[in-house]
Amino acid sequence: MASLAPLSSATDPDVAALIAARPHLSMHAFDGLVLEGVPLAAIADALGTPVWVYGAGTMRARLKELQAALAGLDAHVHYAVKANDHLAVLSVFARGGAGADVVSGGELLRARKAGVAADHIVFSGVGKTEAEIRLALGEGIFQINVESAAELAMISQIATAMGRMAQVALRVNPDVDAGTHAKITTGKAENKFGIPYDDAAALYAHAATLPGVQPVGIALHIGSQILSTAPYRAAFARAAELIRTLRANGQTVSRMDCGGGIGIGYQDEPGASPAALAGAMRAAFGEMGLQLMVEPGRWLVGPAGLLLASVILTKGDERFVVIDAAMNDLVRPAMYEAWHGIVPLAAGNAVGATSLVDVVGPICESSDTFATSRALPRLPAGSRVAILDAGAYGAVMSSTYNARGLPPIAMVDGDRWSVIRPRQDVEAMWANETIPDFLP
Repeated sequence: MASLAPLSSATDPDVAALIAARPHLSMHAFDGLVLEGVPLAAIADALGTPVWVYGAGTMRARLKELQAALAGLDAHVHYAVKANDHLAVLSVFARGGAGADVVSGGELLRARKAGVAADHIVFSGVGKTEAEIRLALGEGIFQINVESAAELAMISQIATAMGRMAQVALRVNPDVDAGTHAKITTGKAENKFGIPYDDAAALYAHAATLPGVQPVGIALHIGSQILSTAPYRAAFARAAELIRTLRANGQTVSRMDCGGGIGIGYQDEPGASPAALAGAMRAAFGEMGLQLMVEPGRWLVGPAGLLLASVILTKGDERFVVIDAAMNDLVRPAMYEAWHGIVPLAAGNAVGATSLVDVVGPICESSDTFATSRALPRLPAGSRVAILDAGAYGAVMSSTYNARGLPPIAMVDGDRWSVIRPRQDVEAMWANETIPDFLP
C-alpha cells in the first residue's frame, strides 16, 4: 500500500518550485510571501505567531473548478465539514452553493449556523447516537448514510416515534483499496466503515419494509488523499452493479453518494483531477438516471490554509530549526509522517545556499517534528516561515497540549483580511475547570 509522503526525501522541491505550483501564492521582493493579495508578514506582525491563515478566494475558486467539472451530471457537492469546520469556512462554501457532509451532531449544528440549508446536509459516520439521529430527523436533513443493520433499526424506531420519514442511503463497503495511508483508508473489508458488499442487497430490501424509513440510494467512501481514479472506478463499478441488482429486484434507487477523498499535491506534484473524478462518475452512473453526490474536504480547503511560525532558535550547528508552532497545532506530520512544504515569509530568507535541517517544535515529544533532513535556506532566529497546505485537518485537529493556547485564525479574501478567531488566552484554557471541595 502506498503511504503519505515522508517528512523528507531526496527529491524534495525547493522553495521556488513550491510557490510556482500554488497559484494563490507569490513571492514579492519587498512584501515577501503573499497569499492571494495579502502579504503574510503583515498578518504575522499584527497577530504574532503561530497563526493560521485561510484564503477565501482560493476556496471559492476550487469549489467553482469542481462544480464546472461536474457540469452535465445531476451532481451536487457536499463539503466534508470534518476537514475544517470554522464557521467562516463553512460560510464560503455554503454561499458558493455547496451542501455539507457531517459526521456528528456538532458538525450538523455548525453547518446550520453557517447557513447550510437542512435539505443540503448528508449525515455520515459509523457511530451516530440516538440523540444525533433525533437531531438529524428534527432538522429534516437531506439524507442519513446508514452504516449497519443495527443503525438502520435505530433510525426506524426513532423516526417512527417522532412521526418522521428518514431518507436513508446504505453506505456500502466495496472492499476496494484506495492506495493511500492505512490510517485514512475506509473502503476495505477490514475497515470499520460501511455495510459488507455482499449483505447490502438484502439489507436494502429489509429497509424498504421498515416503518419510518425510506431507502433512496447507495453511498460509499473509500478513503482520503486519493490521487488516482483507479480506486474510484473500481468502487463505482461495484456500486453500479449493486444498483442494477436492486432495481432488478424491484427496489427504488434514485441516489448515489460517491463519497470524497480526492487528494491534493503536498509537494510540487499535481493533485487529483476533478475532471477525472467526474469522468469516472459519468462512466459508471451517467446512464442510470441517478442524483449524484460528492463529498470533498481536503481538496477544497487544504491548499487554502497556511500555518505561520517564527524561528525561536537554532541548535546543533543549526541542524535543528526550532519554531514556535508545534504538533498540538498541526498534528499531521506526527500522526501520519505527512510532508508539508515550508517556505520563508521574507524574500531574503528564501534565497541563498541551502542545508539539510530538521524543523521541529517546542513540545516535549520526539514526534514534534515538521521536517527531517529538509533542504532549506538559512533560517536564523526571528525569521518566519509558512507551513503550506494546512487548511485541512489542521486547526480542526489542534489541542492545547502542554498548556499551549490555540493560535488565532485570519481569513484573506483578495487584498482584504480579518481575524476570524482570536488567540486563546492562557486563562481561558482553565476557565471551565473546577477543583472539588472534597480535596484537602
